[in-house]
Amino acid sequence: MPVSAPSALEAVLAPGGSLERALPGYEPRPDQLRMAVAVADALARRRYLVAEAGTGTGKTLAYLLPAVQSGRRVIISTATRTLQEQIWFRDIPLLRDRCGVEISAAYLKGRANYYCIARGEEFERHPTFPTREEAALWPRIREWARTTDTGDRAEIDLPDSYLAWKDLSATGETCIGKECTAWEDCFVQQARARAAGADVVLVNHHLFFADLAMRTSRAGVEVLPPYEAVIFDEAHAIEDVATEYFGLQVSSYRVEELARDAQRTVADRPDLASMLKRTTGELSKAGERFFGSVARALAGGTGRGEPPRGGRRPEEENLRGTLLPAMLAPLAGEQERLDVALEELRAEICDDPAPALQQIARRAAELRVELAAVTAMKEPSRVFFAEARGRGVFLRAAPIDVAEEIATRLYRNVDTAIFASATLATQGRFDYFRRQVGLRPDLDVDERVFPGPFDYATQAALVAPAGLPDPNQPGFVAAAAMAVRGLAEVTGGRAFVLCTSVRNMLAFREALRDLPYQLLLQGERPKHRLLEAFRERPSVLFATQSFWEGVDVPGAALSLVVIDRLPFAPPGDPVVAARVKALAEEGHDAFSELQVPAAALQLRQGFGRLVRSRADRGLVAVLDPRLTTRGYGRAFLASLPPSPLLRSIDEARRWWERTTG
Repeated sequence: MPVSAPSALEAVLAPGGSLERALPGYEPRPDQLRMAVAVADALARRRYLVAEAGTGTGKTLAYLLPAVQSGRRVIISTATRTLQEQIWFRDIPLLRDRCGVEISAAYLKGRANYYCIARGEEFERHPTFPTREEAALWPRIREWARTTDTGDRAEIDLPDSYLAWKDLSATGETCIGKECTAWEDCFVQQARARAAGADVVLVNHHLFFADLAMRTSRAGVEVLPPYEAVIFDEAHAIEDVATEYFGLQVSSYRVEELARDAQRTVADRPDLASMLKRTTGELSKAGERFFGSVARALAGGTGRGEPPRGGRRPEEENLRGTLLPAMLAPLAGEQERLDVALEELRAEICDDPAPALQQIARRAAELRVELAAVTAMKEPSRVFFAEARGRGVFLRAAPIDVAEEIATRLYRNVDTAIFASATLATQGRFDYFRRQVGLRPDLDVDERVFPGPFDYATQAALVAPAGLPDPNQPGFVAAAAMAVRGLAEVTGGRAFVLCTSVRNMLAFREALRDLPYQLLLQGERPKHRLLEAFRERPSVLFATQSFWEGVDVPGAALSLVVIDRLPFAPPGDPVVAARVKALAEEGHDAFSELQVPAAALQLRQGFGRLVRSRADRGLVAVLDPRLTTRGYGRAFLASLPPSPLLRSIDEARRWWERTTG
């Protein structure tokens, strides 16, 4: 039986507890202990809990400690790899080694993070690299692969963009399971065995929902061990991840990898290699032509080979649009060519007894079925769309109502789920979040807010400069850039300029190229390198979506956060448009019930970059006049932390001088 929750929690988290004794200078946090008691209660009483914990609450320990003390098998799922690694490498050792808490835990990543022994041996026989820089890393990878105990690529700190890794790891499609000669030594199987023996298993949202989708559609393919409860940290990200995994996806990458894997699998069989060379070559060409036409159609061409308006699509530009019969009809011949190539590959190898070739044949058959399903567009409960991102082109079918999917797949089988984040409530209520994740009114749900230790009324001010044009007017960027210039002068740079589009990011960077500070641009170098440079000396960083959340720069290095406009999702986004239409058909006001709350939560994420410690002081500027001139602006203001509202740069200067002087 688990120990008494309050006494066991107080022994660690209360004043004088083991955590305070373990960390010199540690200050007990009342909200942390209150949240821990609420989590322990939910785990003991088998209920659902929605807990908003402000920055500085210490929410990780507030759910981790009661989870390990609950006596139940608990999955902890996070949105980001950064938080996952923080819990595994910092928080768990802290509780176990310095606070004396007995912990049975395991750390499980998606299959693609682990080195595949069989594919590695195959690759070593015929190594190929896209660049000389990647080839130069191969000796280090090969040596590591012979000595590693886990096979986790994080041990060798490879660049995120290391393309050859996909040939050194396996996916659910490429793994042949127990037929593999390396099955007994497989790093994925060893990681799963450790997870099966642990009481707490640490995963990320992508792995959790991939597993949930598989275990509720096909028996025997589960990745995670059986569990009794799940704790979602960064729970605001659940809807997007669940939408991705509860749908179908066919991509140019899947076709490319199928052709390459087929050719590599028969490299040592001359009888098949020459025959498959023609088949895989035809498959590659058919896939390139079909998906290339989809990308051109998205970018404004006809889909029949003309370049998009304005020339070639930059690879960093993401394009996304609803699939329509008029878009796909001109591509029918190219789709048929791709379908025939997939069937030819399947037919040529399906009778071969080799497990690896049987797997290739199954992949080809599944791709045919899924391509036909996505392009048929016949399921009214799904939205069908195409996306061009980087070098890849994707055709997707996503559920319109992911909340119902979550309720059906998760809540019917698990009686305890805890949702934690710094941003879950809008205007002080959880209605929007509960609709997102299917927590219906009839479910027994406890709702709690733990504000945390920061005094936003004195630590931060919200600047909404009067007189700026509407962000949709041509003169907006020029006028807003002047405001950024004045605000940066107040704080001496040390600013994030967070934009809602790549176009605005580049326009602001160009308009402010003469600022007397180090200027940094998202995409110029890896994210962690940008942050290192930002901390070194006064800087202005221009960024988009990936810097709105999950970025932590405490101290004076970040004193100003500028947000260009209210972060409404693009109205033409296929998923958003489908959900707006569905709500309208049910008689709901989609703008107030979906679009405004979603944007308000995103704005809170941007605001949250500023105050990361009790010593932090600074300004958050929103350059969109709709915040104060439109009725719905009140919903945004009511969702932000309570702080003074300043209407001019002069007011901002006076507040800054008074606060920091």
